[in-house]
Amino acid sequence: MKDVIIVGGGLAGLSAAWRLKHHDILLLESDDRIGGRVRSERRGDYWLNWGGHLYAGAGSATDELFKSVGITAAPVPGILAAMSLNGKLLKDGPVELYPFRAPMSWKARFAMIRAGAKVRAAVIKYGKIAKKRPGEDYRVRQQRILEFMDDRTFADFTGKLPPDADAIFRPTVSRSTGSPETMTAGSGVGYFHTVWNKDDGLGNNIVGGPSTLTNTIASTLGERVQLNAKVLEVLQKKDSVVVSYIQDGVNHVVEARYAVLATPATITKKIAKNIDPEIADALGKIKYGPHVSAAFLTNETGPQVWDDVYSFATPKRSFDIILHQSNLVRSVETERKPGSSFMTFSPGESGRRLIDKSDEEIIQLKLKDLNEIFPGFSDHVVEAHVMKFPFGSAYIFPGRAELQPILTKSAGRLFLAGDYLGSYYTETAIQTGFTAAQSINSFLEFGLLESQKEKKFKTVVSN
Repeated sequence: MKDVIIVGGGLAGLSAAWRLKHHDILLLESDDRIGGRVRSERRGDYWLNWGGHLYAGAGSATDELFKSVGITAAPVPGILAAMSLNGKLLKDGPVELYPFRAPMSWKARFAMIRAGAKVRAAVIKYGKIAKKRPGEDYRVRQQRILEFMDDRTFADFTGKLPPDADAIFRPTVSRSTGSPETMTAGSGVGYFHTVWNKDDGLGNNIVGGPSTLTNTIASTLGERVQLNAKVLEVLQKKDSVVVSYIQDGVNHVVEARYAVLATPATITKKIAKNIDPEIADALGKIKYGPHVSAAFLTNETGPQVWDDVYSFATPKRSFDIILHQSNLVRSVETERKPGSSFMTFSPGESGRRLIDKSDEEIIQLKLKDLNEIFPGFSDHVVEAHVMKFPFGSAYIFPGRAELQPILTKSAGRLFLAGDYLGSYYTETAIQTGFTAAQSINSFLEFGLLESQKEKKFKTVVSN
């Protein structure tokens, strides 16, 4: 019998496995690669990236994982609030003045200013709500964040806006996979807090690309990680958990003392056959949207307008945002090296418009938009690749806070982990993986202690 079976080889599952690596564990991943939505590939000093790109800093579970694995991360050096709108590229100066600099009607400008003032005030409140308090359990803080402005959508909060004003807000709010009409006002405000306060939250890049982390963990775990292993059923018994899975056409059944279910909520509900019905119901209410990402590698030789920018919001395009993945390299080099690397990110609504198109169609649509933003861009493209994630991120919808106490209560020998359990995505994935592992470690150590006591008692009696 195994000590622990971990279902899911994304960031949450790998974080749990890392904390449990001194036990007899087995990690089952249905895909042919590890990492889930964390996916990048090295290209010399650069990396192509399609998934999680920003990570938490000092004092976070993420930072703790980086240090223990031996991964280097650095604060994002570039501008996060750049924008391309109606043919105008804006990357410097106060964001509050963008409405006066971008081509739009005066009606849209005034609407943008009024809504922007409301968002700015809410961001200040969010910063106070989200601030870590000494000695506070992260779950208490997470509940407080989920409850912030959770009684209405972001669209209800800003009110109906003219098209250009709406377009400016939409790319930032939609970075999860929701839309202003479906996600809470609080979660939308939280995204603006991240963009405007990059040093206070998710503001770090992994040197070498995000897969440096996941691949290093998987390499350390070795054969304890099994790919192409699709779990069919997880059945909890009184003293164990039985997991049935199929790998390379062969059915397997394996038993363990505990299991970590680090899969999307929809899959967790499907495979956990006898989980607490209340938890199963809550899992079924989690809402996801798609991601479609395209990565581009270029070979230009001279300075470019994007060199000092990390992200451009891109309203009215086939992608909501451009992420300049070579920005970290740009910031430390003494002489500009040829080429750059970009990720164009299409979550939620923009992802749904692309998900059924071919990779070539998607690349052509995105290149058309990139050429309009950066004239001549496609002349320098040497690689372009598309990745689709039908179940991207889970977004925070009105009423989501009520599910949190249910999702985080005890599920017996099953432990849930994943970014859907909170609002900080990569940090939530790592933190919930750690929490599951910590609980299991305690149970295993207690069981070992009890076993040793029993063995000692039997020895004394026999003598």
